[in-house]
Amino acid sequence: MAQSDGQLSSRERRRALALVAHDDKKAEMADFAAAHEAALAGFALYATGTTGERVMERCPALAITRLKSGPLGGDQQVGALIAEGRIDVLIFFVDPLSPHPHDVDVKALTRLALVYDIPMALNRATAERLMTSLT
Repeated sequence: MAQSDGQLSSRERRRALALVAHDDKKAEMADFAAAHEAALAGFALYATGTTGERVMERCPALAITRLKSGPLGGDQQVGALIAEGRIDVLIFFVDPLSPHPHDVDVKALTRLALVYDIPMALNRATAERLMTSLT
C-alpha cells in the first residue's frame, strides 16, 4: 500500500542497502560482499559505479543497481535515494588516508544518512556488526 507521499510502505518493499567504497577500499568491499553474499541477496542493492562493478565481478549472483561513479554524481544519487526513503542502510568504506576531490559530495552523503537516521557503516568492522544485526 502506498503512503500519502506515494512511496510504498516498508512492509511492501524489500529493504534497500547502498554500497559505496573509495578507490583503495573497493577490493575490501568486494571481499565483504562475498563474505555476506547470502545476506545481501535479501536486499535491494544499490552501488556507485566502480564499487558496483567490483562487487558484481566477485558476486555475479547479486542483483545490483549500479549508479554513476561517486565523483560523477553517484554519491549524490545515493543521497537522493536516502532522502526519498528508498535506502535503509548505507555501507560506505571510507579511505581516510587518500585525498578525495569530491569530498563535498562524500560529506553530503554521510550527512543525509545522519539526517534521515539510517544505519551507516564507514568501515569493515562496523559493517560486520551491522550485518549481524540485519540478518
